[in-house]
Amino acid sequence: MLSEFQETLLQSVKAFQSTQLVKNKYENVLQNLDSGIMLFDSEGVLTFINVQMAKLLEMPRQSLIGCNLLQMLRHPHLSRFKKRKILRIYRETIFHRKKYHELIDEYGRHWLITITYSDEMDGDYLLSVKDVSDYKQIEQTAYQNDKLAMLGKISAAIAHEIRNPLTAIRGFIQLLRPHLIQLGRDEYARIILAEIDRANDIIHEFLNSSKPSAPQKSVIGVSSLLKEVVLLTESEALMKGCEIHLEVSDAEMYVSIDMKQIKQVLLNIIKNAMDAIEEVDVEHAGAIHINSKLSGNYVHISIQDNGKGMDKGLLSRLFDPFFTTKEKGTGLGLSVSYRIIRNHKGNILVDSMKGVGTVFVIALPIVSHQFVQSLGDRP
Repeated sequence: MLSEFQETLLQSVKAFQSTQLVKNKYENVLQNLDSGIMLFDSEGVLTFINVQMAKLLEMPRQSLIGCNLLQMLRHPHLSRFKKRKILRIYRETIFHRKKYHELIDEYGRHWLITITYSDEMDGDYLLSVKDVSDYKQIEQTAYQNDKLAMLGKISAAIAHEIRNPLTAIRGFIQLLRPHLIQLGRDEYARIILAEIDRANDIIHEFLNSSKPSAPQKSVIGVSSLLKEVVLLTESEALMKGCEIHLEVSDAEMYVSIDMKQIKQVLLNIIKNAMDAIEEVDVEHAGAIHINSKLSGNYVHISIQDNGKGMDKGLLSRLFDPFFTTKEKGTGLGLSVSYRIIRNHKGNILVDSMKGVGTVFVIALPIVSHQFVQSLGDRP
């Protein structure tokens, strides 16, 4: 009888150990997920939180276990920003019973919040948080490419139809110009011709924005490229009350680019920076800082100004075709720049703060020194 009891007890211990091993295994998996996870029971008490979620909250796990929502919000180590976000998540997911919610944190990262509650969970609530910033970047790139493709179709359809009558009008105005001079109205002819030329320039921008020509690449040193761009812009910058400061890396970096196209991008961004500085109401020393540095297999060219800056609403539309805040702008400069950089297998990013300034970062793939030396060795 005792032997049977011992055998049953031994089997129970083994079953418990096996169950515990399985539990530990699954808990270890949950702890090391790249998504943050929190589990609340039916009373709203936190019963489980994994390592990733504790990192996101920037708090130790053990200090949160056993807390309800109110106690978490009163926690002295939880930042005010995170308290507001937790309240917003609660309102959107629990109060309004939405299973999904997206938010942007103080560092500009995008997060997808998922809440799971059902009868199968015995009244528990599972909250998961995943960083979807990379997916958002891919989505934005695809959206941008779709808009540029649509712009291309529009441009190709109307450009030639508009150019033909403009050419005829320009010709007749030139024929009439001597008569206007006799009447003392030469200024009329000058204005008409100037406006026709401006219309032609806009059409030319439309065509370039729809499909910039394929890059005619050559290997160029980054420092020499930036020095030439600064040389072209520093006099205009001084006239607009700002200085350009160039800082290049000691070690020369080389890129394979279409010199004309990349110069067009850099000049466009610097011109925008000068305009942003000029529009600042208060008197202050305008400055544009340009530098380059190596980051992996890319060179990052940074152009930073202390102009008026932009809010998040403007920032999100910056590369949209036809979007502009300038009275006489076409809204095509940055969309063309975006397409040019993408055609060079690079990337262009921008960050800005209202009243502080804006920084553009252009990433271009570098060319190895061995390749540059092989070019020099050719007869």
